[in-house]
Amino acid sequence: QVTLVESGGGSVQPGGSRRLSCAASEAGYTSHCMAWFRQIAGKEREGVIAKNFRSGVVEYGGSAAGRFSISQDNFRRTLYLQMNGLTPEDTAMYFCAAISRCSNNWYPTLRGEQYTDWGQGIQVTVSS
Repeated sequence: QVTLVESGGGSVQPGGSRRLSCAASEAGYTSHCMAWFRQIAGKEREGVIAKNFRSGVVEYGGSAAGRFSISQDNFRRTLYLQMNGLTPEDTAMYFCAAISRCSNNWYPTLRGEQYTDWGQGIQVTVSS
């Protein structure tokens, strides 16, 4: 099991943007099946966005469509979550997740139990 490490969290004003990054603690780790989740205080974890970076298929959670995007660097070692149009309702702990052994035709899912590797989470707070 590999630990993923998120970065880029912090405070942002409503309407602003933020980009989160996620990298593996183990050198050379790559995965093409990755996702972002979040947990709002007092609520269950929810899937934000997931992607199979080989097929290009993306699955959006209800909060992400039209505002959030997911990407990787060319070496598939850093995952990004670009968040635009942030609102206070986006305030949450954000987690990246990956499946270490994933088929080429894996369909992206926002079901957390499929993911084998997780980050510790990073806080994003949207307030004025």
